[in-house]
Amino acid sequence: MAKITLHPEPLTGLAFAPFGDVVAIGERDAILINDGNTERFDSLAKVESCGEQASVAINIFRAQARQLPMAIHMMERHPLGSQSFHPLSGEPYLVLVANPVEVLTPEDLKLFLAQPDQGINYHRNTWHHPVLALNKTCDFLVVDRKGQGKNCEEFHFDRDTKIEIALSS
Repeated sequence: MAKITLHPEPLTGLAFAPFGDVVAIGERDAILINDGNTERFDSLAKVESCGEQASVAINIFRAQARQLPMAIHMMERHPLGSQSFHPLSGEPYLVLVANPVEVLTPEDLKLFLAQPDQGINYHRNTWHHPVLALNKTCDFLVVDRKGQGKNCEEFHFDRDTKIEIALSS
């Protein structure tokens, strides 16, 4: 039986780049708009929406807090569009991802700790765990593809594979 415990690393644009975009202002330059009263931080992520009659939808997901350590049994991906999560509750959250391989292994997984001012945008086909709120029930604004076609694939790990996430070592 294989067992792996994942510990989060800080979410940075460079570390997360293979999986998607970190949506945050950081050190980016702003464009002044609205007669100089508003700073626009432009093109922070690329929204993808492929397929027949595809459109982009804005949703709110309400995620229950996860108890850690937590076992990981499955991951999902969206082959027809990107998916972007933006925290609305002022809380950090976890982001568990893997590259778009066909057969996942525990070694493919990467865990990040996102701060309350960091959204994330998964690239199309990036494996990810459903939203992982930490301290309390949290709302996330989600920009997602909507339309015809199967846009959610799940991968279930073998029952003999034990994967858990924990904040401390």
